[in-house]
Amino acid sequence: MAERIVVGMSGGVDSSVAALLLKEQGYDVVGVFMKNWEETDDRGVCTAEKDWEDVRRVCDQIGIPYYAVNFSREYWDRVFSYFLSEYRKGRTPNPDVLCNREIKFRAFLDFAMELGASRMATGHFVRTDGEGRLLKGTDPGKDQSYFLYMVRREQLLRSLFPVGGMTKSGVRALAEKHGLSVAAKKDSTGVCFIGERNFREFLSGYLPASPGDMVTPEGKCVGRHMGLMYYTLGQRRGLGIGGSGDGRSWFVIGKDLENNRLLVAQGEDHPMLYSTLSLGEDVTWVGDAPVRDGEVLRCSCRFRYRQPDQSVEIMPEGNQVRIRSLMPQRAVTPGQSAVFYLGDVCLGGCIVDQVLDAGNTNTN
Repeated sequence: MAERIVVGMSGGVDSSVAALLLKEQGYDVVGVFMKNWEETDDRGVCTAEKDWEDVRRVCDQIGIPYYAVNFSREYWDRVFSYFLSEYRKGRTPNPDVLCNREIKFRAFLDFAMELGASRMATGHFVRTDGEGRLLKGTDPGKDQSYFLYMVRREQLLRSLFPVGGMTKSGVRALAEKHGLSVAAKKDSTGVCFIGERNFREFLSGYLPASPGDMVTPEGKCVGRHMGLMYYTLGQRRGLGIGGSGDGRSWFVIGKDLENNRLLVAQGEDHPMLYSTLSLGEDVTWVGDAPVRDGEVLRCSCRFRYRQPDQSVEIMPEGNQVRIRSLMPQRAVTPGQSAVFYLGDVCLGGCIVDQVLDAGNTNTN
């Protein structure tokens, strides 16, 4: 009897090709669509319905059975509530990271096992090896290991990533070759399962805005902000104060939570946007910790998705880690993830809690 693999299918081309490849390799493949957000559009139509239609169409083309499962409650309790609490604190969270840990590689993995599968599969652009290590995807422009650093070795050993060794163009070409209906479908963006939308309008439906002053580092008021939760470090667009001062663009350089003030300055290279020392919390290692508490490990780090690897030294202390960058980093943002690598191997990561030396450009 063929090994059963349950594939998490989003209605996109990546997961569709993942299911196709596994079917061609002789596995007993089952497609499952996850519905994790309850919402309708202005016409009263469920916003996930189009994706579910695409999943059904592709599964029929491939010749595999398919199901839908609703994890909306789990998503709200485990992911979205955290998302809101972080914004209340004035931080900029990355819910996709938590969504992978709590929904795709926990709730969904458990569901796959209930269907009699030995392993699950997704369309993520990552790779694993026989020891359960998480490796970068082959396509550097699509590598998604940054978002999977919270997934543990035990979960990876029960997971497959069929497109992780492919390029995006190769995935689309294969989908087109087999006539899959989603071959040219646009990639989804935005918050995991919530999607693309007017973010300010969306967030205001859950958290009350508290407008306040925009001030320079010297304390001069230059405008008003709509609520600290709507802004992130390094942001240029949407400040509404262009044309003032010396004519250069304004950037967000910090948040004064106690006084509800947004700190702004002119020039994209303002010193307050740069730092070399930060503190992370909620440290997660994919496998065994690569360094003991109090010891220093030189490795590379990404402070945001698509950022080139940055050379750092990390020193863990319990559930925190001190990160010293060998070169100044721009707009390291509390709430975002710092993810650590040795070559192609993703070691794990943490949530940035504090930037300890904003304005420091000294690398000594």
